[in-house]
Amino acid sequence: MLNLCVIGCGNIGRTIIRAIYEGKIDCKVSGVFDVNKDGYNVLPDEIKKQVKFFANFEEFINTDANLILEAASQQAVKAYAVPVLKHDKNLMLMSVGALVDKNLFENIKEIARAKNLKIYIPSGAVVGIDGVKAALLGGIESVTLTTRKNPKGLGITTDDEKILFDGNASDAVGKFPKNINVAATLSLAGIGFGKTKVRIIADPNVRENIHEIRIKGKFGEILTVAKNLPSPDNPKTSYLASLAAIACLKKITSEIEIGT
Repeated sequence: MLNLCVIGCGNIGRTIIRAIYEGKIDCKVSGVFDVNKDGYNVLPDEIKKQVKFFANFEEFINTDANLILEAASQQAVKAYAVPVLKHDKNLMLMSVGALVDKNLFENIKEIARAKNLKIYIPSGAVVGIDGVKAALLGGIESVTLTTRKNPKGLGITTDDEKILFDGNASDAVGKFPKNINVAATLSLAGIGFGKTKVRIIADPNVRENIHEIRIKGKFGEILTVAKNLPSPDNPKTSYLASLAAIACLKKITSEIEIGT
């Protein structure tokens, strides 16, 4: 059975842990590592009886887990991705924006290859990633992501629609690390950070986090639009991002795989 441990007990981490204990995924979660215990403390008592909290990373990484799920931050990816792999653990990343660092990305790929490990990146808050991966084989000419969010989700105040960013994914990830992991996932699945175009719009008239992807290439054209409700506990996070991680775990543990 898949034995999971989680880095970060914020909104996404708790949602995944609850899903496991509701029987939605055929695996167990045995431990959580975080820099503070606040998120862990709000978990139901029946879960806390079975999931140990670790404040010390060395103790955490030496558990018998075979998959570590990062649900904390880009800083956590930079600090812990390499040690996780070096301890012969498979890795799932939610804070994908950290992989804009080419040295880190190549380093974890090399370690995973040498140790025959897997690095899983869920599709996150967007749809159509399978189509992007397929289109890449036929030749992609352009990829554009337009993200539209309520200003509160972007940490600003404005009464009018405002374009906050218009550039490539590499710069977007650096400037909006808590809001634009979708750009990183799209870039990794497609034509890279430098060639993927990103627009970020603050719109006080929308409630959802809206991600529109437009891809053009020799295969034709793909247009997807995801209108995601924010997570109840964190307006900066789309609920779909948590669900995508749960779906990825289900795929890992399932006998049948659907999609690329």
